[in-house]
Amino acid sequence: MGKKIYVGNLSFNVSEAEIKNLFSTYGEVDSAKIITDAQTGRPRGFGFVEMQSDEGAVEAIAALNGKAFMERTLVVSEARPQQPKERGGFQREKKGFGGGRGRGGFGGGGRR
Repeated sequence: MGKKIYVGNLSFNVSEAEIKNLFSTYGEVDSAKIITDAQTGRPRGFGFVEMQSDEGAVEAIAALNGKAFMERTLVVSEARPQQPKERGGFQREKKGFGGGRGRGGFGGGGRR
């Protein structure tokens, strides 16, 4: 397997086929993936290309980094390994009962 390439500053209108076609000038492209937002399904403006040969990947990075494509200047580099995601999600600070800020205790709203 060749190198995985990061492609940033993509137009939100670009397709995976167009990205694959752009990189195929420099060698065999195994895959092209545009990253989308999980909530909305909209493109996030970056993606990844996997090329079959390391030589083709190096040539594509050198040729396409900083090149204008669909009215955007591409940022192209070797992809870094994916970092493991932390589990646990949203953490809320736990607070006790009461209004806080000197308003009294449990449910009373400061009345005595």
